Amino acid sequence: MRSRSVPVRVGCRSSGAGADRVRMRLPGLSPVRCPDCPGPERGGGGGTPPVPHLAIAVDEGDVLPGALRIVRQLRPAWEPATVKTKLFTDGITNKLVACYRDEAMGDALLVRVYGRRTELLVDRETELRNFQVLRAHGCAPDLYCAFQNGLCYQFLPGTALGPQHVRDPHIFRLVAREMARVHAIHANGSLPRPILWQKLHKYLSLVKTELSPKDVPSPEALQQELLWMQETLSQLGSPVVLCHNDLLCKNIIYDSSRGRVRFIDYEYTGYNYQAFDIGNHFNEFAGVKEVDYGLYPSKEMQLQWLHSYLQAYKELTQGHPGDAQVAEEELENLYVQVNKFSLASHFLWACWGLIQDKYSTIDFNFLRYAKLRFKQYFKMKPVVSALQVPK
Repeated sequence: MRSRSVPVRVGCRSSGAGADRVRMRLPGLSPVRCPDCPGPERGGGGGTPPVPHLAIAVDEGDVLPGALRIVRQLRPAWEPATVKTKLFTDGITNKLVACYRDEAMGDALLVRVYGRRTELLVDRETELRNFQVLRAHGCAPDLYCAFQNGLCYQFLPGTALGPQHVRDPHIFRLVAREMARVHAIHANGSLPRPILWQKLHKYLSLVKTELSPKDVPSPEALQQELLWMQETLSQLGSPVVLCHNDLLCKNIIYDSSRGRVRFIDYEYTGYNYQAFDIGNHFNEFAGVKEVDYGLYPSKEMQLQWLHSYLQAYKELTQGHPGDAQVAEEELENLYVQVNKFSLASHFLWACWGLIQDKYSTIDFNFLRYAKLRFKQYFKMKPVVSALQVPK
């Protein structure tokens, strides 16, 4: 959620025009590695080249000089006087600047500088590993280098979506299919464990030990809610898949010329419950800076979205392109799971907001945001608790 970057457009490196072909040959719905892509099981990137590391630290308070130093390393043929820069101000986790020569920004590099103390929230080594995994499967841009406090990667233009776009049936079907594509990646060669509970316990521990927020539930009350969620949600049977975990609108780039969407910003990517990733995205229909939960998708819209998702996921994981059938029962089952897991999304980003409120230097009212997410959690808890999985 929290570090909205800019557009990228990518393709599977090894399978070329066939990047959208079926990626699975096993029965059932367990995701496996795309057979046409370099294997990322060991060390994240598999067959992809190692990522250069530059011994450069960029000043978070004045990113341009450091960004230009990185560009001189990566593009030595560029005449410094010809390099233009554009600072992006949407992000609420990191600082982001594009460096380019072409007015259309077709040659732009993105330099992303990590926000202050964000290592409390994000495992940067895991982020880099997941970036390489997604890149190897055609789901992320080229990664040019890592530096001491950030990354530099490919930029290609497109439209960063807003709440009005994700409600459009044409676009939300593309989003559903792209999420299925990510969920069909199996990158570590073993049965994965969901990161949700570890991350929630870590965030809540930080809230309890380092913060003293006002006008929010007590740490003891929050601990009880977390234990209730862990006991309740872990019994729903949602598959564990590779998830983006932060699919707010601005993290989705629509390329109208190709009729495709891509996801960006992989700080929170990791194995998690399928229903969490979807429920988290549905919560983001409400927006971030101007939050309106009246925009949460209706059941009818959700069922349309989920049907597109399940159809694509089955095509990718069962090897039957174009003819995957979705039963009414499994559609209703996923609907219930998604709406129950949406509670965990509210709880997670509420705790995140409290932590950011203390440490971030970015101009955003994190405390207000945290309170909104807690309020929505408690409002929706009895509603989604009443939902029953079809027998």
